[in-house]
Amino acid sequence: MTELSKELLEVLVCPKCKTEVMQNDDRLKCMNKDCGLIYQIRDGIPVMLIEEAESPDTHPDTQT
Repeated sequence: MTELSKELLEVLVCPKCKTEVMQNDDRLKCMNKDCGLIYQIRDGIPVMLIEEAESPDTHPDTQT
């Protein structure tokens, strides 16, 4: 797992709804319960592209 810095996590937001994200293993999850998109972290780089994000429905283990 790639641990992102606290400073980076403080500035990252979901590009779709502009809500903060939380790291969960090698993924970032939007904290907005109506959005909840999941973004991958590849080689230590967050891939914050809406078209590459996964729906929370595809990852039931990450639902809050």
